[in-house]
Amino acid sequence: MASGRAQLSNIFLRGLTLTSRFLFVFFIARFVGPTLLGTYGIFTATVGYALYFVGLDFYTYSTREMLKEKKTEWGRFLKSQLILSLLLYAIFIPSIGSLFSFNVLPRELMAWFFVILILEHVNQELGRLLVAISEQLLASLALFLRQGIWAILVVALMAANAETRTLNYVFAAWAISGFFAAILAMYRLKHLGISGWHHTVDWVWIIKGIKICIPLLCATLAIRGLSTLDRYWLQAIGGTEVVGAYVLFLGMASTMMAFLDAGVFAYGYPILIRTYQKEDSICFRKELRKMLRQTFIFSALFSAASLSILPFLLKWIGNSFYIQNHAIYPWLLLATFVNALGMIPHYGLYAQGKDRPIIVSHLVSVVIFAATTWLLSAIMPLLAVPIGLVSAYGYIFIWKSFAFLKLTPKEYNFALA
Repeated sequence: MASGRAQLSNIFLRGLTLTSRFLFVFFIARFVGPTLLGTYGIFTATVGYALYFVGLDFYTYSTREMLKEKKTEWGRFLKSQLILSLLLYAIFIPSIGSLFSFNVLPRELMAWFFVILILEHVNQELGRLLVAISEQLLASLALFLRQGIWAILVVALMAANAETRTLNYVFAAWAISGFFAAILAMYRLKHLGISGWHHTVDWVWIIKGIKICIPLLCATLAIRGLSTLDRYWLQAIGGTEVVGAYVLFLGMASTMMAFLDAGVFAYGYPILIRTYQKEDSICFRKELRKMLRQTFIFSALFSAASLSILPFLLKWIGNSFYIQNHAIYPWLLLATFVNALGMIPHYGLYAQGKDRPIIVSHLVSVVIFAATTWLLSAIMPLLAVPIGLVSAYGYIFIWKSFAFLKLTPKEYNFALA
């Protein structure tokens, strides 16, 4: 019974976090206008992308290695990973700082950027560690604290006092919440009996981990690069104000993917891995069909619902600029829908350990996006970036689907068996 309550609490916290982030974009669009919203969107995308450079997704290697050992040895791994992170900060901070030197991002936001980047990185690693040791509820609570509660508080503050409707208040609330989320996670980890900190830094272990992480990291940087390059490209085409409209509509469309991640993919792909390892082809096919069915139904319902309520939301925001640029939304919705469908063959390949098609498709997708957007920029400047995303995700979906059909044994291939 206790575990059931914990699972329900976990789902509730995750849902509350997603909902608060969804509503936050609409409220901030109402309060600060498209230009500041565009700056916020570029800022958050850049923070998210920079995390991959200072983290290297090294957790995919370190977490697995730690779980093989007793907690009395974990300090050795965590210490080595910490040193690696410090080196990565030393390497990449100058190049990241150049974004402010060349005014790609406003210089007055530089201090907030690096404070939030460090806090997000620390919280990300701590959250992953909590999940790995089956502290999902605490991980969800920390996630809500750093991503959900501050958004609610900022909206309440801006509604009560017009003088607080600036990005400084947004980033201050984000940083404070991130600090307390980190304290909460570290407090729990302190009582786990982790030791082994006296060991010297294991450079052999670090180098081995980097070699393992780099190939998939390149693919991740490519696919995540689409959600960073899109905003910078749109800024170059139409200005920061247009990026504000784009961020508003993207925030609504991406909610579909966020709920699918939390409610479908997070539960489905571990089952695919487990059933493939157990050579249970029947359950493997069954789970893939289930994921495809749930993804299609939820995406269709979400698309219909969001297209229906969008006019009312734009009227409530009360800014004609968003209404004038509402044509962006159907394309972003289509891009998200195609991306969601592409996750089915993605996880089918991933569960079998067949990473090469995933890596290749992600790398080539950036070229597809750039080519499509460049060709359309002159004739359809407003829609060039969204259509570029549709092309990129469409290519990924087709490539992974063909790769899945070709590489998957017939008994595991639900499309052939």
